[in-house]
Amino acid sequence: MSGLRVLANIECAKQKIRLLIAGSHVPEDPRHAENTLEWLLRLKPDAGEALQMAALAHDIDRAIPECIRREEHPDYDAYKAAHARRGARLLRGFLEDCGVESAIVTEACRLVEFHEVGGDPGSDLLQDADSISYFDVNLPFYFQREGWDETKRRSHWGYRRLTPGAQEIVKHIHHEDKVLARLLREVIHESLS
Repeated sequence: MSGLRVLANIECAKQKIRLLIAGSHVPEDPRHAENTLEWLLRLKPDAGEALQMAALAHDIDRAIPECIRREEHPDYDAYKAAHARRGARLLRGFLEDCGVESAIVTEACRLVEFHEVGGDPGSDLLQDADSISYFDVNLPFYFQREGWDETKRRSHWGYRRLTPGAQEIVKHIHHEDKVLARLLREVIHESLS
């Protein structure tokens, strides 16, 4: 397959993913997808296509009406694992429909499947980019929907899973809203204790 055809297939998949995520019932999803990709490229400017695709599509499950629901699972980690597995299956369909190379399909889907737990350099990197983006762009939306207690619980969960370098990045994220700034300071302080 020619280089131009490979790039055209990848671009086709990215556009289909963006269109689906644009219709998500979670208002921050389109911005979070792009922001996760931005953070990924800050952390690893030479990230390959599979990793970039996974960053853009990691929460694709939330963009469909039949998305995985938290209340259907015994705990938050089980919910996140089901969400990641479903996202990987959905992504595979988009990538294959666009004719993306099988090696990129396999790796992008593997990364999405493990983006919540990490375990290898690529999925750890995606997990960091996703979590940094949560603190960067999702936090205000999450707080508005869920309130103080649930947002603080979710923020502790997200901060604990960051690598030390990513935790340093989050320490420098600033929110103008004083309540959100206080919540983030408390999460960071309590995580150090």
